[in-house]
Amino acid sequence: MTIDFARSERSRLGIEWEIACVDRRSGELSPAAPELLARTGPADGFPHVTTELLTNTVEVVSAPHHRVRDAVADLTRLVERLSGFAEPMGIDLISSGTHPFSQWFQQQVTPGKPRYDTLIDRTRWWGRQMMIWGVHVHVAVEDRAKVFPIIDGLLTYLPHFQALSASSPFWAGENTGYASNRALMFQQLPTAGLPPQFTDWPQYEALVADLRHVGVIEDLNELRWDIRPSPRWGTIEVRTFDGISTAQEIGAIAALTQCLTEHFSSELDAGRDVPKLQPWFVRENKWRAARYGMDAILIRNAAGDERLVTKDLERLLPTLAPIADALGCSAQLAGVHDIIDRGASYQRQLAVAAASEGSLKAVVSSLVRELRDGLPAPDGR
Repeated sequence: MTIDFARSERSRLGIEWEIACVDRRSGELSPAAPELLARTGPADGFPHVTTELLTNTVEVVSAPHHRVRDAVADLTRLVERLSGFAEPMGIDLISSGTHPFSQWFQQQVTPGKPRYDTLIDRTRWWGRQMMIWGVHVHVAVEDRAKVFPIIDGLLTYLPHFQALSASSPFWAGENTGYASNRALMFQQLPTAGLPPQFTDWPQYEALVADLRHVGVIEDLNELRWDIRPSPRWGTIEVRTFDGISTAQEIGAIAALTQCLTEHFSSELDAGRDVPKLQPWFVRENKWRAARYGMDAILIRNAAGDERLVTKDLERLLPTLAPIADALGCSAQLAGVHDIIDRGASYQRQLAVAAASEGSLKAVVSSLVRELRDGLPAPDGR
């Protein structure tokens, strides 16, 4: 079979941000998304707000932009609009990889969506547990021959993405001991997790044909890999990220994604190979980042040399600085330093719980304030 890859403008990006609705008084998840969406109107064109798997979730989607700040501005405007409708409903909005204490079996699947019904029917208990939220960043690639070499390069930075965005230390009221419990929950779905490392586009087409033939998937979107091609849009879609708590951090992580994609694309233009890791090293790095977050020691090359994720980021950012300048996202890329200095969301959530005698409702309140203000809380609360 042939899979067409849409023509797209190099390095243009779009961002999808999943946001949870919570009851203002209890902090519990609320099935308020259908009413919120009814009030905001139909999702025509870009940017827009749309449904997700559960009725407690809305997704805000930017238009495609060349500059990160413009995509983040779209998201911010949409969140402000949603907040205006949510306020009189007694609903607050948060974004994190998991909710600190709500129970998965109390959540409702969005009705009237056949693809959601099919997912739940096939995956049953594991599918019903997908009480998780994430951010997806699309970056356009102008030549499909570049797609899988760039994905291989991005897989070497998947743990960096995961550590910076990690925001799911709690699950159903328990401290899991993981920075990103979401990462390990989501990969339980049969077509989720790390992608295969393809040598070329025809190999990808052959895999998709096989999976369709045996009934594993009907549509490309059912391949829910951490990083995947998005042929409809002519992009690479990075789906590694936990729900990101603030617009500022979305800007930083989107800029890192855009700059790395452009960096690898330029390396290919120059006739140089993009570094890649053995699949077992990629898998180990993902686990280390999910477990230890910003304290993860990562495998950084095929020889097995290791480095602390924060130190590796500090070495990387100067390399990307000229690219960020050319793409107009230098200010946003500098936000990666802020995450390193201030702590990722999972670290701030743990700090709030510790300072509040273990109160997970206080954690939710902190997440509400962070999303509302667009900035991480300066004192973790």
